[in-house]
Amino acid sequence: MAEAQNIPVGSTTAGSIAVAAESTVVSRMSAPPSFDVADFPVPHGREEEWRFTPLERLRGLHDGTAVAGGDGVKVDVQAPEGVTVETVGRDDARVGRATPVDRVAAQAYSAFEQASVVTVPKETVLAEPIRIAVHGQGGTAFGHQVIELGAFAEAVVVIDHTGDAVLAANVDYVLGDGAKLTVVSVQDWDDKAVHVGQHNALIGRDASFKSVVVTFGGDLVRLHPRVEYAGPGGEAELFGLYFTDAGQHHEHRLLVTHNTPHCKSNVVYKGALQGDDAHAVWIGDVLIEAKAEGTDTYEMNRNLVLTDGARVDSVPNLEIETGEIVGAGHASATGRFDDEQLFYLMARGIPEHEARRLVVRGFFAELVQQIGVADIEERLLAKIETELEASVA
Repeated sequence: MAEAQNIPVGSTTAGSIAVAAESTVVSRMSAPPSFDVADFPVPHGREEEWRFTPLERLRGLHDGTAVAGGDGVKVDVQAPEGVTVETVGRDDARVGRATPVDRVAAQAYSAFEQASVVTVPKETVLAEPIRIAVHGQGGTAFGHQVIELGAFAEAVVVIDHTGDAVLAANVDYVLGDGAKLTVVSVQDWDDKAVHVGQHNALIGRDASFKSVVVTFGGDLVRLHPRVEYAGPGGEAELFGLYFTDAGQHHEHRLLVTHNTPHCKSNVVYKGALQGDDAHAVWIGDVLIEAKAEGTDTYEMNRNLVLTDGARVDSVPNLEIETGEIVGAGHASATGRFDDEQLFYLMARGIPEHEARRLVVRGFFAELVQQIGVADIEERLLAKIETELEASVA
């Protein structure tokens, strides 16, 4: 079990996601959150929040040398009737309600020109998902997206990242009271792509938020999902699935801030790795503030190492400032194939490569089922099969 570390304290004011400077505790973060890039020193790789990231592969996103250029990314939004889709400027009041927590996120906020805002009106229940296709066309791009649900609205959003690009982007999810939002974020980039993103969820009173993050592609993907609560009774489920191949770096850094009483969170991330220099990083931070009585939270990360040469860094952190909670816990496990499982299957006439495929498929099955969008589930299962076939080829 990892030792708990101090985490910045978050607060919610006037429908925004922010960090209260006056209540910030001694932190592992190198600087307090800010919209100003200059407030963040250029990382050198020795900082706690950057020590696992190969900075030289960020293509200048971390030091200011990356400049928007080339064809960038194309964003296409397909939404059911009743949903409002807008392209707005930087001065729109709905943009910038979440504060960047590192230099790349601040750079993304400072550099984007237009933001995409998707709004689901109150009490609207969508029968079909909203689909957002983000396709890289080469070059470097900075982006910002806002997805907002009114009170008691229900929606599923699929954000699909494909193609080749160097992308730094922030995404805000804002849930009104009683709203239910499921977001499936798929990172299926080409081999040379770089994607760094901060995802911010603000969960209203009695609202439910489910996030499913799926990462397969890219040379380097570094995502920072964050959750805060705007009222009691909120629930957050954060699921993640990653399959990291030779030479790839996949990093997921989560922070759930329980800043409101009687809220719940459940975090489950699973990864499989194969090939030389495949590197996965999972950091799971949960903070329960003193005022967040009645909190119920748990986080888990499991990793399956399929070949020699792969590396996993998994660090769960839990900080509790009140004893009046329902429950809190965390777990992390990394291992190879279970020899007994393989023996059981092979003893029944199943070839070894097929047995390995079945074990990995079963390992990911519970998370794939959380997606709830049939075509995406089928596509991801096919992707897993392709990855496994490559490992035995």
